[in-house]
Amino acid sequence: MTPAELRAFCLSFNAAEEDFPFRPEISVFKVLGKMFALSTLDARPLTVNLKCDPEDAVRLRTEHEGLIIPGWHMNKRHWNTVTVDGELPDRVVRELVEDSYDLVVAGLPRAERLRLDRA
Repeated sequence: MTPAELRAFCLSFNAAEEDFPFRPEISVFKVLGKMFALSTLDARPLTVNLKCDPEDAVRLRTEHEGLIIPGWHMNKRHWNTVTVDGELPDRVVRELVEDSYDLVVAGLPRAERLRLDRA
């Protein structure tokens, strides 16, 4: 997956937007103001921080040792850093991004979730 493909996929979700609250080179992808992905898109190797269910986070780190690690500069219980350099199938990366988005949406107030469903 290329940086452009990662950006486009993150922005393909309902109400997703890209923001740069930390530095201009760090893309933060949010849904209704809540972060679900963070990446320095011009970094090599390309990585993305994604929210993850704590039990799944540990399992994924074991299954994909070295490619999925505890979230860099994040709460390591809830975030993973995923290397997006082609070793992990794009399908897996897409599933992890979608899972992150879904976890964040699930934590939104009910009224905001309903608003997303109608969009």
